[in-house]
Amino acid sequence: MSRSTLQAFLTTARNALRAPPAQRAKPLTFVVGNESADLDSLCCAIVYAYIRSHTAPHALHIPLSNLPRADLGLRPEMAAVLQHAGLAPADLLTLSELPDHLQPDETRWLLVDHNCLTGPLKRFRDRVVGCVDHHVDEGALPGGISPRVIEPCGSCMSLVVDECKPAWAQLLQGADDDIPAGEQDRLVKLALAPILLDTINLTAEAKVRPKDPQAVRFLEAQIREPGFTTTSYYEQISAVKEDISGLSFRDILRKDYKQWEEGGLELGISCVVQGFEYLLEKADTKQAFLEELAAWAAERRLDVAAVMTTSHPGGSFHRQLLVWGTTDRGKDAVGRFRDIGRPLGLEQWEDGGLDGDDGDGGNTRFAWRQANLAASRKQVAPLLREALKEGK
Repeated sequence: MSRSTLQAFLTTARNALRAPPAQRAKPLTFVVGNESADLDSLCCAIVYAYIRSHTAPHALHIPLSNLPRADLGLRPEMAAVLQHAGLAPADLLTLSELPDHLQPDETRWLLVDHNCLTGPLKRFRDRVVGCVDHHVDEGALPGGISPRVIEPCGSCMSLVVDECKPAWAQLLQGADDDIPAGEQDRLVKLALAPILLDTINLTAEAKVRPKDPQAVRFLEAQIREPGFTTTSYYEQISAVKEDISGLSFRDILRKDYKQWEEGGLELGISCVVQGFEYLLEKADTKQAFLEELAAWAAERRLDVAAVMTTSHPGGSFHRQLLVWGTTDRGKDAVGRFRDIGRPLGLEQWEDGGLDGDDGDGGNTRFAWRQANLAASRKQVAPLLREALKEGK
């Protein structure tokens, strides 16, 4: 494939999906992030697919956003980053564009920002041919895949940049002749955004790994825009991401959400970019907040519902965690988690202000401040899943 703009590349990918089955390329090669479809996942899929499509062996890689098209509206920070890349949400390909009746043997999958296909894409698990991820290895990948990069890092994008450096350098050769002015900056900004957000502009010491600043330095060196600074860029995107004032509670809880089945139980974890204090104020009352969370747990048929928050009161970084057992077995799992979760440094939040147990075999709920600030959902989810699994 000759060098194209990001928009032209996404148009080519869309046309490949729309082709009649008899004319469709086989197999189709997809690059897809995880089902929370956060900024890291969405940007990694586009950047990695673009680089792989434009460098040897020049096979089209289709970036797929792992969410229905209707849910793109819950990610204003993605819209802001896309604008910097000369794109709009309408340019992205989502689960809604996946062809009906697509068979696994008609596909190949490269995973970014996760290492196990779940949800609607679970049936394609045996067709995974590569993975670049910074989560705990779930042991679900087929043998012999390439690349197979699974290691801790502040942002998965940092691993994508590291994996793609030789190809990116190849892509840059002759770029002045092949692409319009500013297109190189657009690709770089798409890659920079999730690294800066996930590492709080490289200041989150507990999260940053060596490949994060290395990736930022590599990307900064490619920027041609006069006066561009990563700090200003980070502040613009961060302000958009943390503004959830216009979202309903259901949208807040599903905006950055992941769900697992473990030991015959369903676990759902919502990540929210504001603390419990904000959520309670938005709901007006504690009871109203709990009713919203209970309704979400019922909609998703959860045995255990969890909410993880991040916030920056007074400029310092805070994490909070609420875990709620909504069935008898879920209640038992929450009890086990209280011991398993000790490495998280859990401290009771506001004298038990959100804790609850009706004492009649009903729901059990605990809310904590999380002293271990390095532990994001990547670390918390495996502990919760272990608590569910032990009850089998």
